[in-house]
Amino acid sequence: MKPFKAAIFDLDGVIVDTAKFHFLAWHRLAAELGFEFTEKDNERQKGVSRMESLEVLLEVGGLLDLSSEKKEELATKKNEWYKEYLYKMTPAEILPGAKDFLKYLRLRGIRIALASASKNAPIILEKLNITDLFDAIVDGNSVSKAKPNPEVFLKAAEQLGIAPSDCFVFEDAQAGVEGAKRAGMRVVGIGEPTVLNQAEIVVRGFPDIEPVILLSHIN
Repeated sequence: MKPFKAAIFDLDGVIVDTAKFHFLAWHRLAAELGFEFTEKDNERQKGVSRMESLEVLLEVGGLLDLSSEKKEELATKKNEWYKEYLYKMTPAEILPGAKDFLKYLRLRGIRIALASASKNAPIILEKLNITDLFDAIVDGNSVSKAKPNPEVFLKAAEQLGIAPSDCFVFEDAQAGVEGAKRAGMRVVGIGEPTVLNQAEIVVRGFPDIEPVILLSHIN
């Protein structure tokens, strides 16, 4: 396998886990609407858009007949609450080994980019105190197509000035792995090998990445 010159990271589930904050915000919205929204219900929201997540919540509460205007209002309220929780984040929220691994790559001259669908990515990076570890940030504010479309990865490579074939992507979702492969990039999957079987390498988390494995692909 040829060496790589750039590392492109997804955010949620790779560097930080914000799923708990999404659940807290949806749970709060359900309580305001007068019904209980459980963690089991929340499982149905994973990997779908904000409005699709709202539909799941409204189905649980038997409120699917609300107007589109009311649904937009509720989705906006949920997102404002979600951002409230994000602003309370601290660097302790970063997933184990992620910051050390980012520093490890920088010391070896690897260019680093973020490729995330989250429009709140800049807030999260700031709260984790790791913004300066990234050479480029591409998020939901600068792309229009969701993964598995390769747009976010191709824009990240373009901002870094690195050819897609010289990039390694770090992803925890099947759609992200597919999008990176469609961009002509190689992938390190973070999670379950059975789910991320298109990736070249799959590990449970950054503490499980053997530097010797990656060193053979670095310069």
